[in-house]
Amino acid sequence: MIAGCGSSSSSSGSQPAQAQAQQEEQDAVRFADCMRSSGVSNFPDPISSPHAFKFALAPNSADAQAPAFQRAYTGCRHLLPRPRGSSQSPPPTAAQIAGELAFARCLRGHGFPSFPDPSSTGQLTHEMLASAGINLHQPAVVQAADTCVSVTHGFLTKADVARFVAGQ
Repeated sequence: MIAGCGSSSSSSGSQPAQAQAQQEEQDAVRFADCMRSSGVSNFPDPISSPHAFKFALAPNSADAQAPAFQRAYTGCRHLLPRPRGSSQSPPPTAAQIAGELAFARCLRGHGFPSFPDPSSTGQLTHEMLASAGINLHQPAVVQAADTCVSVTHGFLTKADVARFVAGQ
């Protein structure tokens, strides 16, 4: 599910870095705007308050644990800039991991007793499912997953399940 990003070098090495920094800044502004328009009216601006912006994203901050923050974050996280040289998503919050654990418990309760818990970093891979004997292309698995997304309180959606099954 994580898309890689490549980089190429050129004789003017500062231009790509500057362009990437500008893109990261624009992404951060879009993310902050999304958070504010999604109900977190006091979310800090990344340009005027870069330290407050970073602190607001810390998983253990009080604001990050609030349900309104979690809902907004779920809807806006795709806009978060990725650190330079990184193709990974930001680390999951405690609430996200709790939602993913509830999802796994729900699937075990819906006829898939070997369905694994996600890793401590919130990862659930095709390999983990295959080694547990879970066939993603079995209609009953997809139906149970679609039923169980409700227990994640918006952290997982039916679209997320479809993308995962499709290998994206």
